[in-house]
Amino acid sequence: MLIGLLKSMRPKQWLKNVFVFSALIFDVKLFQPHFLLATLGGFVLLCLVSGAVYLINDLVDAEKDRQHPTKRLRPIAAGQVIAGAATATAVAIPLVALPLGFLLGPMFGGILAGYLALQLAYSFYLKHIVIIDVMAIAAGFVLRVAAGVPLVDAERLSPWLFVCVTLLALLIGFGKRRHELVLLRENANLHRQSLGDYNLALLDQVITIVTASTISAYALYTFSAPNLPANQAMMLTIPFVMYGMFRYLYLIHVRGMGGAPEEIVLTDRPLQVTILLWVLSAAAVLYLPRYLG
Repeated sequence: MLIGLLKSMRPKQWLKNVFVFSALIFDVKLFQPHFLLATLGGFVLLCLVSGAVYLINDLVDAEKDRQHPTKRLRPIAAGQVIAGAATATAVAIPLVALPLGFLLGPMFGGILAGYLALQLAYSFYLKHIVIIDVMAIAAGFVLRVAAGVPLVDAERLSPWLFVCVTLLALLIGFGKRRHELVLLRENANLHRQSLGDYNLALLDQVITIVTASTISAYALYTFSAPNLPANQAMMLTIPFVMYGMFRYLYLIHVRGMGGAPEEIVLTDRPLQVTILLWVLSAAAVLYLPRYLG
C-alpha cells in the first residue's frame, strides 16, 4: 500500500519542480547558503503538493485509466491502493505543506496555495477544455518559477525567463496531447474529453508555432535581460537550446515519444548531454565574471 501510494504521487514527475530553482540560479545567488536552503525547502513542499494532486487526479480518472494501455497499471486504477487511503493522504499532505509554505514566506505560501488551486481546477475541469488544458499546464510551470522569486529576494530576474518557460511548457503539453492522440486513436475522447477536439494537423501546426516562438524568445532573452553580462556571451548558449528543441521534436515525431516528458529527459542520452552542456555554459556566463572578476 505504501509503495503504491508513493508511486501514485509520481516521484519522477517531481523533476518538473526544479523550475523553482530558476530564480536562485539566474539571480546569481546559487552559492548563498540561506537562499539555497530556502529554495530546497520550497522544492520539497512543491513536490509534496504536486504528489497530493497526482493522487487526486488518479482518483478522479481511475475508471478512464483502466481503459488506457499504460495508465491502467497505475496503483489506484489497478486496485493496489484503495480509494480511502489515497483520499486521506491527498487531504493530509496539503494540510501540512501549506502552513509550512507560509512559514517559509507569505508570498511563497500564497503562490503554493495558488498552485494547488490551479492543479485542482485542472484535475476536475480545465483538462476537459481544448487548448485551455495545455495552457493550464503551462501556468503551473510559470507558478513554479514564480515560487522561487520570494525565496531568494530576486532583484534582476528577467521577464523573458517567464516567457521562455511558458512557451517551453506549451510545447511539452501539446507534444503530450499529440502522443495521446496517436496512441489512443479513435478511443482518445473516451480517455480525455478534450482529445476529441484535437487532431494531428492542428497539434503539428501549434507545435511548429510554439517551437519557433520559444527559440525566438530565448534568443531575445540572451541579449536583453538586465542581469546578463554586457558582452552578450549568453548568446553562445542558443545552439544548445535549438538542438534540444529539435531533438525533442525528433523524439515525438519519429520515435513516437512524448507521453511522459520526464521519461524523455531521464532516458534520452543526447537530450541529457544537451541539457548538461546548456547548464554548464549558462552557469559559466552568469557566474564566472562575478567570481573571477
